[in-house]
Amino acid sequence: MAFSSLVLTLRKAFSSVAFTVRRREPELIVPAKPTPCEFKYLSDIDDRKGNRSYSPTVHFFRSKKDPLMASTCNKEDMVGVIRKALANTLVFYYPFAGRLREAPRGKLLVECTGQGVYFVEADAEVSLNQLGGDDLKPPFPYLEQLLCAPGDSEDILFCPLIHNHTICDAQGLHQFKRALAEIARGHLSPSIVPVWERHLLNAREPPQVSFAHREYDHIMSNGRGTLPCLLDDMVQRSFFFGPNELASLRQHAPHQACTTFELLTAWLWRCRTIAIGYDPEEDVRVVIAVDARGKFHPPLPIGFYGNAIADPVAVSTAEELTKNPLSFAIELVKKAKNGVNEEYIRSTADLMATKGRPIISTERTYFVSDLRRVLNGDEVDFGCGEVVQVYSGTAISIPTSTSWMSSVYISYKNNKGDKGILPVSLPSPAMKKFVMEIESTYNG
Repeated sequence: MAFSSLVLTLRKAFSSVAFTVRRREPELIVPAKPTPCEFKYLSDIDDRKGNRSYSPTVHFFRSKKDPLMASTCNKEDMVGVIRKALANTLVFYYPFAGRLREAPRGKLLVECTGQGVYFVEADAEVSLNQLGGDDLKPPFPYLEQLLCAPGDSEDILFCPLIHNHTICDAQGLHQFKRALAEIARGHLSPSIVPVWERHLLNAREPPQVSFAHREYDHIMSNGRGTLPCLLDDMVQRSFFFGPNELASLRQHAPHQACTTFELLTAWLWRCRTIAIGYDPEEDVRVVIAVDARGKFHPPLPIGFYGNAIADPVAVSTAEELTKNPLSFAIELVKKAKNGVNEEYIRSTADLMATKGRPIISTERTYFVSDLRRVLNGDEVDFGCGEVVQVYSGTAISIPTSTSWMSSVYISYKNNKGDKGILPVSLPSPAMKKFVMEIESTYNG
């Protein structure tokens, strides 16, 4: 289920995995009550050029049959529940019902027009078991059939805004999703009232770029790599990292104090670099998405749903990264991640305002985001009984020229109840080497 595009009703299973999706015409869901007509400026962190795209998510559920809730569900089907809840939620999150406009010097703002968000009802003649059942995880071969495109991802002006990365980050989207579920269950208002306050993350006057921000350094290729010709041979695999796998991995850095995220990111960056086979003297980088909400003094207001993400980078030559012990990579990741503070993100905002909103260089760069706490279905109960989350995460099925450079940590529960998963996209030859490197780590 992707709230911006599709409500999917999984029906009786058929003998073949080939199935038909019947979509109704898209409709615009507008706020249930009148909302302010005004202009709201995005912050200099919100409207970075790297955020100007859609980031759809997908959620699969299997409902538990609850006789006590049957009468409630019969009164109004799931589609009706979500449609009504969405209209009521937009009263509180009314900027989502507006449209982006471009102000002078390329800065974006939201015109709160109340035009609404797209909503598409659809039925698919396929069962959840046919899509993978409880073992459902990326890559998803049917997303193109199950999802509806929200619009031209390259032209975000004048388009509906839910899942538009300029409006909110993953934490902000999670807050909206939670509000939607609460209102669907009959709450009159969200438990967390949304707060705009984007001016808090605007550039200072005068701007003071106080960090090097090497993530925005433009890196040129030396032309010796082989990846450009392999991007049409991409594969995606999901790797499960539960307690046993992580315990095995920690044996390779037994005296290193680090979090699970730091350990896993450092190791994957190292394995990936070996698999791709960069020139030993080339710099390779890992960019880490860090939620900076807890870094501010005083803190950002409770309910703030804008972008508050910093993107620090760790840099090493390929030779140093792959020849040194794992502890070397861990220290680089820790230093980059722990270097984010209030001044860092304010310096980022100042950089955006003074340097024309540069985009992070993708050359020899690995992007990592930890969304385990925000992309989950634990709070998505729309009032029709208990739901069992099968999968919740980013809607990526076919690796693209940019998605292959990214990994998003998501939560997945295996049949033992352990959680942990990581989708990885690589050119086919590199994937084979990547798997071999992972196996050698475990077996070594």
